[in-house]
Amino acid sequence: MMSESGNNRRFMSDINVTPFVDVMLVLLIIFMVTAPMMIQGVDVNLPQTTAKEIKTSQEEPLILTVNKDKQITIEKTVIKLEDVGTKLEAILKYREDKQVLLRADTDVPYGFVVKVMAAAKRAGIEKMGMITEPED
Repeated sequence: MMSESGNNRRFMSDINVTPFVDVMLVLLIIFMVTAPMMIQGVDVNLPQTTAKEIKTSQEEPLILTVNKDKQITIEKTVIKLEDVGTKLEAILKYREDKQVLLRADTDVPYGFVVKVMAAAKRAGIEKMGMITEPED
């Protein structure tokens, strides 16, 4: 655009940011609406305790989950009890840290959790931690 004042002609160098702000607000609203839909996981009712938080190594810990239906998952992969040992051996072959964190629902029988822990121990797990929720 040209601005004319007397004999001087010069270009207007102001940027109109209104369309940019409109686009950013629309993107923000889209992100805020879709972000809660991206959360996935296994629903587990964890036991509550007053235990201290454990410190883990630099490597992301391997999480073994047992839900109330006795369904076992390693990260997000569902496996059978008979396959826990072989799957863990295959995964731990490529990991420095031989540590597993166990998440077990409070409604799972104690004996089943012990069977899962024994299978993990046979697979070569050096350390096993239990994931709990803090008491209210």
